[in-house]
Amino acid sequence: MGDSEAGGPSADIYHDVMYYWRFRASALIAMAPTPRKLAKKDFEALSQFRYQMRRFERFSERAAQAEGLTPQQYLVLLHIKGVPGRDWASVGEIAERLQQQHHGAVALVTRCEALELVQRRPSEADRRQVEVHLLAKGEKLLARLAELHRAELRSLEGVFDVPQIDLPDAS
Repeated sequence: MGDSEAGGPSADIYHDVMYYWRFRASALIAMAPTPRKLAKKDFEALSQFRYQMRRFERFSERAAQAEGLTPQQYLVLLHIKGVPGRDWASVGEIAERLQQQHHGAVALVTRCEALELVQRRPSEADRRQVEVHLLAKGEKLLARLAELHRAELRSLEGVFDVPQIDLPDAS
């Protein structure tokens, strides 16, 4: 169900990391002198990085499923809670965080609402906007899953390294 929900492979934290690094890499490439040709060790580092990301993503998928959620539903809860400075998210913000089409995020929020994890409310500041808020059940599930994710991230310390493939050789 995770792959078909939201129209593609499950997103997970992997997408946030990739989104950040895609733009950061562009900036670094623009600032750097002509990059050196990629060597075998660079491909090995990239492969290892992607492997570790996928392992974490798979952990996250399984953790969500063990709690009766799809990976996408877990991410909706996480992104609502993770919006800086407020307790809600718009459907557009959820779609952006999940890197999916707006209509896919609408359907996902609808399913989370049916499970009594979230609630849509009209914005008091702008009645045209709809706010998506976590409900107590969603908060409780998110707290359990976030604790599992924190423990998994701690276990990856020193293993999950971002490859530095455009740096000059240290030798």
